Amino acid sequence: MSQNKKDVNKILQDLENHVQGYEYGKSPLELYEPISYLMSLGGKRIRPLLTLMAYSLYKEDYQHILTPAMAVEVFHNFTLMHDDIMDDAPLRRGKATVHEKWNPNTAILSGDVMLVKAYDMLLEISSAKLPECLRLFNKTAAEVCEGQQHDMNFETQDTVTEEAYIDMIRQKTAVLLGFALQFGAVLADAPQDEVQHLYDFGVNIGIGFQLKDDLLDVYADKAKFGKQVGGDIISNKKTFLLLKAKEMANGHHKTELEKWISAKEFDKEEKVNAVTAIYDELGIKELTEAKMQEYFDKGFAQYAALKVPNQDAYEALLKLTQDLVNREK
Repeated sequence: MSQNKKDVNKILQDLENHVQGYEYGKSPLELYEPISYLMSLGGKRIRPLLTLMAYSLYKEDYQHILTPAMAVEVFHNFTLMHDDIMDDAPLRRGKATVHEKWNPNTAILSGDVMLVKAYDMLLEISSAKLPECLRLFNKTAAEVCEGQQHDMNFETQDTVTEEAYIDMIRQKTAVLLGFALQFGAVLADAPQDEVQHLYDFGVNIGIGFQLKDDLLDVYADKAKFGKQVGGDIISNKKTFLLLKAKEMANGHHKTELEKWISAKEFDKEEKVNAVTAIYDELGIKELTEAKMQEYFDKGFAQYAALKVPNQDAYEALLKLTQDLVNREK
């Protein structure tokens, strides 16, 4: 195991211990138990890990910011708890969602308290930095909600432009990754231009990640993907692939695509195969890969512009991000 991998694993283990040892509240049990339940379901802890690793580019004592970093994870999970209610999702990370295990009202209330607890965690930041961090956090939190609303609006819109879609995923997904990195750098007293580079790096990589998710939903190896391949096609989700196909389809392709989109009853496998075939004939996979790569390249260019004191931490964060970019599930 490389030294970089060891360092990342050490940070991740310290973070996980901190997450598992945190006390959200005791009474009423029905309010706090769902929070501990959701937080214990795991997940990759990517966002707080990015905060700790961005901090480590400039300072070595990341243990001092474990609680503020955890606030990013608590906020992220708060959005997941409420997203699951909106989507009526039965499972989260392979286990029953909170609104299924308890009920929707409990899930709404527990989610509300999670947001309050995230603010509690931010109060561990020094008074000198707290106002700036709260402003950045609040801006990000509002954008995540704006992105979610845009996504919901798209469900009833016939036409969604590529530009509108990219902006939606920037808000809904990417800005929180950008904030996670920016936050760590601010806490470590990094120069303002470095803070901006890290934010832009996170946002661009985040947009690339979401485009990759869109792509994997159709083209992933079933054995590696860990969820149903073609789920977005079955539900007519307006992904980058579907939007580009609708934009480019003419004649037979247009007729066929509209037929499958408007079909109320259909064989799921047949629909997935038929729409995937249309994507193949229109070269949608290659277009999506090119767009995804464009954002990854932009992000890594921002990262390359950094002039950090800790080269080992720089290499570790670069490797972590490259591994995420190259994942196949």
